[in-house]
Amino acid sequence: MMNMKTFFTVENGSNNGIEHFTVKSKAIGNRVDVSVYKPAGEFENLPVVILLHGVYGSHWAWSLKAEVHLTLKQKIDKGELPPMMLVMPSDGLFQDGSAYLPHHTANYEKWISHEVPELIKEQFQEVGEISPFFLAGLSMGGYGALRIGAKYPEVFKAFSGLSSITFFDEFEHFVEDFDALKAAVIKEEKVFDIIDENKRKLAPFRFDCGSKDTLYGGNVSLHEQLKEAKIAHEFYTYEGEHTWEYWKENIAETLQFFAKQL
Repeated sequence: MMNMKTFFTVENGSNNGIEHFTVKSKAIGNRVDVSVYKPAGEFENLPVVILLHGVYGSHWAWSLKAEVHLTLKQKIDKGELPPMMLVMPSDGLFQDGSAYLPHHTANYEKWISHEVPELIKEQFQEVGEISPFFLAGLSMGGYGALRIGAKYPEVFKAFSGLSSITFFDEFEHFVEDFDALKAAVIKEEKVFDIIDENKRKLAPFRFDCGSKDTLYGGNVSLHEQLKEAKIAHEFYTYEGEHTWEYWKENIAETLQFFAKQL
């Protein structure tokens, strides 16, 4: 354990090329977990991609269920992507999902937008003050990435959502106690409203969804709203449903989008 300026303690260990951290978040008030994949080699100002998981999952989901680190390694080895670090935090583990929103008793948004980047800068000398940070997520994580990415362009150079929840009421289809989530959050947010409120300072962003996904209609509606508002973005429709097979296959598109911003 180490005393840090941002976190009282940092507990960490590594396994199979992925380093795991447990820290006590001031924003949340509880211990939270983060998994990190760093490509082999020596780097300065390494780009960082923060990946947000969906409901029911945690920090292990992207690596164990989508093997995203293996996809990245393969692309780096082939010269198709530059070296990047993957940071996969827990959402804070509120019931079935926190929605990455500020709650009355815990700020899950601040954990992602401020504390996770600070943890990575403090723990990895390869990540410097000018390292670009990117934000992406799936489902609930897409809802988080699109909102938080829009709010904090000074933190995130670009952002992306996969199969994203696009408005708060869609959580009712995923969580066991929707009323508890509604009561816990300070404000129910729609993705379009947040992007529109921040349209004068937006970082580049994109989102995609499977054509057979239950959330596809909401993603298409978001695309149409953004077009009508003349807000620059990229939207893609791929084959697939709301499954890990879809996210495993299509996360490379997001990583390539981020690489183009470097």
